[in-house]
Amino acid sequence: MKKRQTAVIATIVIVLFLIIFGSRMFHVIKPGERGVVFKNISGVLDKDNIRQTGLNIVAPWNNLYKYNVREQQREETMDVLDKSGLSVSVDITVRFNPLYDRIGYLHEVFGRDFVNTLVVPEVRSSVRKVMGRYTAEEIYSTKRNEVEEAIIHETGLILKTNNLDMRALLIRSINLPPDIKKAIENKLTREQESLAMTFVLEKERQEADRKQIEAEGIANYNREISASLTDRILTLRGIEATQKLVESPNSKVIVVGSGENGLPLILGGN
Repeated sequence: MKKRQTAVIATIVIVLFLIIFGSRMFHVIKPGERGVVFKNISGVLDKDNIRQTGLNIVAPWNNLYKYNVREQQREETMDVLDKSGLSVSVDITVRFNPLYDRIGYLHEVFGRDFVNTLVVPEVRSSVRKVMGRYTAEEIYSTKRNEVEEAIIHETGLILKTNNLDMRALLIRSINLPPDIKKAIENKLTREQESLAMTFVLEKERQEADRKQIEAEGIANYNREISASLTDRILTLRGIEATQKLVESPNSKVIVVGSGENGLPLILGGN
């Protein structure tokens, strides 16, 4: 009888314990999440024992902190100063996620609000530092890719140091004061026109050089031919041509007297 009563009491105690502390003991970590446990009694954050997806049992006097480790995105609009102190408005998109096995270290330093305490300040700081090394014209047009790559490199490095993986950083738009933007666009237009004219002039110069070289080649050829055509060679070529005409079935040859250099004079023919 006493054993039964003891069993009933123990069962009741266990049920009450589960009712009171069950929500603190049993935790379901969903796909795309990880957990880190803080032991309240010892004051130790279990940074190296990351809880994985599924049902996790944690002592009720400890705390489990869940982290979303999926890729996240943050968009920021900020005003920065260029190299000459001109204000430039920039729209930035950054994509990132916590390193799965490092969320304990991330939690220890920045906590679950790491987006606002780490990502946003570092992105803003990197954008300001990098763009401060360039002029508005370079940021807007001539060195935009270089500026973007520098921001990606510097931001990615600082985030990785703090246990985040930056997947991408994009400059969505760069907005300048209207008069500055117009001046830059006009300058770029003039530069393009100048490049186009330079190309045309270079092409015409090359064509003129080609024609000059061709004319010099023809002249040299004619001089060489003229120098090689002696009177005896000309006489021989005339005799050969006359013989071919005589032998042609479609020609009638009449020789009257003789031509210059002793060559026959050909008259008539079909």
